[in-house]
Amino acid sequence: MLVMALVTLLLHGALTGLFYTFSMSVMPGLNAIDPDQAEAAMRSINRKILNPWLYLAFLGSPIAALVTGFLADAPAAIWFFAAAGVSFVGSFLVTMVINVPMNNALDAGTMSWKDYSPRWTAFNTLRAVASAAGLVLVGVALIV
Repeated sequence: MLVMALVTLLLHGALTGLFYTFSMSVMPGLNAIDPDQAEAAMRSINRKILNPWLYLAFLGSPIAALVTGFLADAPAAIWFFAAAGVSFVGSFLVTMVINVPMNNALDAGTMSWKDYSPRWTAFNTLRAVASAAGLVLVGVALIV
């Protein structure tokens, strides 16, 4: 159980760092260049980010928390289940319902950078906060 709990912690930390980095550096950096260049760069990022390392953290965080919850004793199990729920809703659902459709619109040329960047960044920041909350919940589970 301890190994699975540490894997859960690592995956939540990796995902939190990814979302945080986008909101605090990648998007401001792209906003500082010509919008056409920013769009081209983001299209490239959106294609290259779809790789096994992303899927491991993105899908692995809620799944690992759920599995660890089933392996853990009370009260830790409750904290792991809470982390799974927060990760699923705040990261997975927000990504699938909001960020991915926006990425697709940017890729198709139906959304301008001016419309894309502030909204995408706001929802990405929500994902970062949710992921950080999940990370904290996993941390609490490890110490209760």
